[in-house]
Amino acid sequence: MVFTHPREEEITAEVVEEFIDLHKAQLPRYTRLKDLYESDAPILHMDEKPEHKPDNRLVVNYAKYITDTFNGYFIGIPVKITHDNEGVNERVNDFLRRNDTDDSVAELSKMTSIYGHAFEYLYQDEESDTCLIYNTPLDMFIVYDDTIAQKPLFAVRYKENEEGQISGQVFTEEKEIAIPEADEVALGDETTHYYGNVPIIEYIENEERQSVFESVETMINAYDKALSEKANDVDYFADAYLAILGAEIDENGMARIRDNRIINMFGTDDVSKIIVEFLDKPDGDASQEHLLDRLEKKIHKISMTADINDEAIGADSGVALEFKLQPMKNLAVMKERKFKSGMNRRFKMVFNLTTNMEASKKDEWIHLNYKFTRNIPRNIADEAETAGKLQGIVSEETQLGVLSMVENIKEEMERKRKEDEDRDEFVNRDIPNPPNQNEEDDEQ
Repeated sequence: MVFTHPREEEITAEVVEEFIDLHKAQLPRYTRLKDLYESDAPILHMDEKPEHKPDNRLVVNYAKYITDTFNGYFIGIPVKITHDNEGVNERVNDFLRRNDTDDSVAELSKMTSIYGHAFEYLYQDEESDTCLIYNTPLDMFIVYDDTIAQKPLFAVRYKENEEGQISGQVFTEEKEIAIPEADEVALGDETTHYYGNVPIIEYIENEERQSVFESVETMINAYDKALSEKANDVDYFADAYLAILGAEIDENGMARIRDNRIINMFGTDDVSKIIVEFLDKPDGDASQEHLLDRLEKKIHKISMTADINDEAIGADSGVALEFKLQPMKNLAVMKERKFKSGMNRRFKMVFNLTTNMEASKKDEWIHLNYKFTRNIPRNIADEAETAGKLQGIVSEETQLGVLSMVENIKEEMERKRKEDEDRDEFVNRDIPNPPNQNEEDDEQ
């Protein structure tokens, strides 16, 4: 759900409270998805069965498997951010290292996969350094204007105490406004910021803001239920009823049968009429196995996430592996575009502060390059061969980009340039010429 509000209308306490109520209506969905990821599945909260019936509650956490597998593939190798200008590149790297951005982006990516979207918050610390931190949509939302461009209008971060009082902050394009703790939402003290935009950035999984496992949520719950019933059947057969027909057994006899596991019937004229057997429940094992197999395949197919535990994947060639990972690659490509858009907004605001970038280069965020590398097994020998064949055909930067082992292309180019200079200096250093033999003969 995208919140919109007319740009020409004033942002009042009533408007903020209205959107907080709309956000609260979304919390049950967020909580449901969060619980499913954390193994707090619906089957654990189903009504209990009678005491005489087995009641297994098994949870196969496919939600976590899908989320972690996809994000390991998408962001397991950190994003490489570079700029052609060395000065800009150095400042960007300093900002990224100072904020431990690799970890932040990994957590942000995981949150978007769980909830469908998540947020990044820019702020200034006590030393006036620009910092960023990730945030879930459980207590934060952003409101866009109602134009076709849907530009950010304001954002809210809030919390509610046990008495139902709301407190938090409202972030506009120019100010941060406090929401003092009270029974009714009110706007308090204002602080000016200089980012030039709302300092809350929304990152989305897809345009529909749907969780990566939300499309298979019902199948995950069905899988848990089917597997739990199968475990119940195993318990049932272990505790099956023993039927003795045609003979009367007293309590002592039943105790001896149970303890000694020996059945000895006598004292009847027609022994052939005595029947001793376990009561069998109709066997649905084949149907259960078929259902479990079908659900497992459908979960991977519909979620577009590869089963990395499939033995066939390890035996596949590079091309075959690419085909099997193609659906997950399609998901990653769509998410990559959304993340690039969010990162552009981030650096546009970061560059707007002269403490981060000189004023003459504040628009250089446009020329930042983002390189996302899929985290799959790599054949270094093949990559090196391909890079070698590109010699003289493409630029050195593109050539090095083929090698997955190169984390920072700019730094690698600089190291290679330095090595070449040192080598040339060593080869061309001044070496005294040996005396000429003819000159020695003349002197003699």
